[in-house]
Amino acid sequence: MSQSTTNTLSSQQQIPEEVAIEIRRLAHDLSNSLEIIVQTSYLLSMAELKEPASGWLRMLDSGVQKALGLNLELREYVKKNTPQ
Repeated sequence: MSQSTTNTLSSQQQIPEEVAIEIRRLAHDLSNSLEIIVQTSYLLSMAELKEPASGWLRMLDSGVQKALGLNLELREYVKKNTPQ
């Protein structure tokens, strides 16, 4: 996210609680789905894959790591911008 979007919102622009709850639910469900992909990627890494399959696995792992990071960033953003 850009610097302007990662800053916290003013108190007048806080994410409404009902919206934050839904975003948290979606982020939680996304985490569960990503965990399946992470575990599958790990199990595939235990196999002796040959090219090009080993390259595809590296691409998969890279994409999964980015998705995990974005999901964490989303959760932190909602936490910072929801009335406490």
